[in-house]
Amino acid sequence: MIKKILVTGGTGYIGSHTTVELQNNGFEVVIVDNLSNSNAGVIDRIEKITGIRPAFEKVDCADVVAMKKVFAAYPGIKGIIHFAADKAVGESVEKPLKYYRNNIDSLLTLLELMPENGVEGIVFSSSCTVYGQPASEYLPVSEQAPIQPAMSPYGNTKQINEEIIRDAIHSGAPYKSIILRYFNPIGAHPSSKIGELPNGIPQNLVPFLTQAAAGIRKELSVFGNDYSTPDGSCIRDYINVVDLAKAHVTAMNRMLENRSGLPLEYFNLGTGKGLSVLELIHSFEKATGVKVPYKIVGRREGDIEQIWADPRHANEVLGWKAVETIEDTLRSAWNWQNKMPTL
Repeated sequence: MIKKILVTGGTGYIGSHTTVELQNNGFEVVIVDNLSNSNAGVIDRIEKITGIRPAFEKVDCADVVAMKKVFAAYPGIKGIIHFAADKAVGESVEKPLKYYRNNIDSLLTLLELMPENGVEGIVFSSSCTVYGQPASEYLPVSEQAPIQPAMSPYGNTKQINEEIIRDAIHSGAPYKSIILRYFNPIGAHPSSKIGELPNGIPQNLVPFLTQAAAGIRKELSVFGNDYSTPDGSCIRDYINVVDLAKAHVTAMNRMLENRSGLPLEYFNLGTGKGLSVLELIHSFEKATGVKVPYKIVGRREGDIEQIWADPRHANEVLGWKAVETIEDTLRSAWNWQNKMPTL
């Protein structure tokens, strides 16, 4: 029997790649997205990749009335993958109330509607930001690392949402959840039909990098070179977006088939290797042969100095592993930049 999955934020970067992987694995997908940071043209490109057109509703997940209509129009939704959220660290520092309103209200709406619509589980898109800046003894970061005060309102919304899910399940809510804590997704689908395409000026590193390399932006700003890292720039764990998308399919299967018997599980999704911003720039230049104009500027509020994953729990228990190399991933981002459709 084909299982129907609701993907919130499904026209966005990670959501679109996950929709492709879900459809390639036999799931029926219903996308809801308010298009605040994406474009409906993504639906056409998902169809070109998979041969299947996902259902799409332009809806804000925080709108209870509209979401009730979605569940009524698409009965039999078994699981939800919840991506819909504002996600830029810097913007969240400048506009915290926007982040609290959008990111928390959308989850509350889904959790309230799940029981009355027979939804069995939710995979939640969380973030390594919940660990704050880990002490050196917790690097690389496992799921046992302490949750620390968030360094940005964005990170805090992820912490709060994790707590909401935990409390709801503890209260006896009739659904399960798998919380996936991402490190830094980058790259694009190998077809170059979908990739990261934010509206306006990119807030994330790699799309700004590729736009600078393409001459669309004057130069890339590197926020700080005076951190306690080998080259002074921040260190992150960069994970290929298709690898990340596949983890959601694995998590959804695990949850709906009740393989663990647990109502709530957490997994860190990363490669296990940290790269500095300057190392990433040099890796891009080596992989593509294209120079990246950049300048060193002051630190950005909310940025964590260094963090990378210990992915063993996801490898061994979830049965998932990041396999794409950083070079291939950066080449995919560059190919997407050069073939990016006009929207």
